[in-house]
Amino acid sequence: MRTCIGEPERGAQRRRAVLGACAALAVACGLAGCGPAGDGARSTPTAPAAAPTAAPEPKLAVVATFSILADMVANVGGDRVAITTLVAADSDAHVYSPTPANAKAIASAALVVVNGMGFEGWIDKLIKASGYTGPVVVAAEGIRAIKAAQHAHGHGPGHAHRHGELDPHAWQSPVQAQRYVENIARALIAADPAHEEAYRQRAAAYVEALRRLDEGARARFSAIPAEQRRVITGHDAFGYFGDAYGVRFFAPRGMSTEGEASAKGVAQLIAQIRAQKIRAVFVENISDPRLVEQLARESGARVGGVLFSDALSVKDARARTYLEMMRHNIDTVATALGADAAPPKP
Repeated sequence: MRTCIGEPERGAQRRRAVLGACAALAVACGLAGCGPAGDGARSTPTAPAAAPTAAPEPKLAVVATFSILADMVANVGGDRVAITTLVAADSDAHVYSPTPANAKAIASAALVVVNGMGFEGWIDKLIKASGYTGPVVVAAEGIRAIKAAQHAHGHGPGHAHRHGELDPHAWQSPVQAQRYVENIARALIAADPAHEEAYRQRAAAYVEALRRLDEGARARFSAIPAEQRRVITGHDAFGYFGDAYGVRFFAPRGMSTEGEASAKGVAQLIAQIRAQKIRAVFVENISDPRLVEQLARESGARVGGVLFSDALSVKDARARTYLEMMRHNIDTVATALGADAAPPKP
């Protein structure tokens, strides 16, 4: 006898079959990696969140009193230092007047670099006014200092300076500049010991460049007869240069550009130029050239060019760095005195 299944029971069987098929399909898709659209594509796992970017390491804030020191600090410190220069390039530190912004920069510095030997007559008061109590490195500390009256090159008669003062322009000798670099490196390491090795490596490379510059200069000047190595400059800033290379510098003014040359002193210097047949006079980048031009005009000497004494220059590409400045000074003086070969570039 045949049993008939009613409509309700048949509907329930169909629903159970559909649900079973869906469950089987879901299991199959899970094993095969089916995409949500059922097109067989594998699902892409969610990428992990990117790690947060580390904040840049803060730089060491250094204040340098004038542009030559600032360049030395930059060479030793590299990208680890942020430098503020008080007396900018093309400016004269002898006659500089500090500003409130200078005091603010010093107050927030980790290190202050000065030349010393009285070059920055205004710096002690400025540091005191700023409230700064951190380290102050004297870049010229430990050099073989010379007194103004002891210059091997002498000086022009009648100019004003106080005898017995130390000549602060020691950077005019690449040999003395090596001591500057050593002092700066030591101070940076003390202030930022975590980067000692980087400072030492950069200082060593810089000292080597200075050594090569000096070696080339000595070879060049030694080829010039000693009696021929006499020149005139605007103020007495080249004593260390003269000592290093046997050049006799004469100047109508003393170590500072603040002094005024007397008429008697200028007349005596003109007579000296004629009597000693001094070949060339030089203007300086920080000084009014009219006095030197007068000396040349009235003595018959020629203007041998521009020398950079107390500042670098952003206006003149020949002295944008200390090495460029010294290379230019060496080449300019040697050429004016009759030397031939240009000094090697470090």
